[in-house]
Amino acid sequence: MSKEAFSLAQNYITEKAGEMAAFSDYLAAHPELSEEEYETSRMMADKLREAGFAVEYPYLGLPTAFIGKKTSPDGESAAGRPVVAVMVEYDALPEIGHACGHNLHGTMALYAGMAVGEAMGDLVGELRVVGTPAEETDGAKIRMADEGVFDDVDFAVMFHSFAGESFADYRSLGIDGLDFTFTGQTSHSAASPWRGRSAQSGMLLFIDALNMLRIHMHDYCRLAAYITEVKGAVNIIPDRAVCRVEARAPEQSIQRELTAAVLECARGAAIATRTEVSWKNFEGSFAPMLPNLTAEKLAEETMAEYGIICTKGHPATGSTDVGNVSYRCPAIQPEFAITPRSLDLHTREFAAATTAEEGHEALVKGARVIADICLKVFTDDDLRKKIKAEFEAAKR
Repeated sequence: MSKEAFSLAQNYITEKAGEMAAFSDYLAAHPELSEEEYETSRMMADKLREAGFAVEYPYLGLPTAFIGKKTSPDGESAAGRPVVAVMVEYDALPEIGHACGHNLHGTMALYAGMAVGEAMGDLVGELRVVGTPAEETDGAKIRMADEGVFDDVDFAVMFHSFAGESFADYRSLGIDGLDFTFTGQTSHSAASPWRGRSAQSGMLLFIDALNMLRIHMHDYCRLAAYITEVKGAVNIIPDRAVCRVEARAPEQSIQRELTAAVLECARGAAIATRTEVSWKNFEGSFAPMLPNLTAEKLAEETMAEYGIICTKGHPATGSTDVGNVSYRCPAIQPEFAITPRSLDLHTREFAAATTAEEGHEALVKGARVIADICLKVFTDDDLRKKIKAEFEAAKR
């Protein structure tokens, strides 16, 4: 790695440490929900412009998405040169704000990107800082991946806030989110029940079928369902019932199999109750992470240089739209402890940890590590080729 580039990046983070903490805390105090991150995304885009990035905002027709680019000074085109992307998240959760830590690790990624940007004069290639809204709902990275934003990227990275331990070998579950609508025929439930077709019965039988399906699922698969609407009354046979289902699996092939089984359950329940059923996605389909062991080793070793010892062997649990990126380019999302305490994400306690002193210290250290990782990828041709070769093999 270029010592000059490293020094430029690390000095930038040192100078901006207080600003970083204040910015993260501001986001915590002013949380914005998925697809409503207007102030947050504007402030981030402005900071990238001030740091000399060419910024497109809004981006891809998404009002709260952005992309900032900085290239080495030897030409405008990045063709044939390394391209590294840093992904930035910043949406909050309803009621409990930044209880997933997006204020902290979004700020971490943003400033790590700007730090690497300070060193681009000593590098060859292009750096992209990509603002990716709505991770908690529809997953903007899904659309970005589908539209080729990451197709020419050699390496994409972000850290996600965690508690109690850090690990680079993060695995996620793919997820298909579907709304099922059962339709039937109303009738008087006492005077002429034989003329009715209960949409509620179809939906309840469907949920029973899902419960039976669970005993046949692969390890780490998950099914969740809840009723969102039943139209009718106690003396009216319901002609409309809606429920929402999320099906999760650790591999794409298993995901397809599980979702197909869920659809068969729905069709079977409709046939059995002489109702009709239709379905539609209520959110984008998140892909499971495609592992890249070379990139994970790079992250783990770099974290160790900063005193962060990673644990290993974690099963797939949650879901992320970084999974969709990982099928377009080598991508990793290490889980990074912002507190040594064992806290659950999506809790008020975890949200509070992001603004505590321990959270501020983790914020600065995480930015240093991300910047270091990016610089190593930029400057080590053999490492970059090994990461890319493993990616291509995994896709096959």
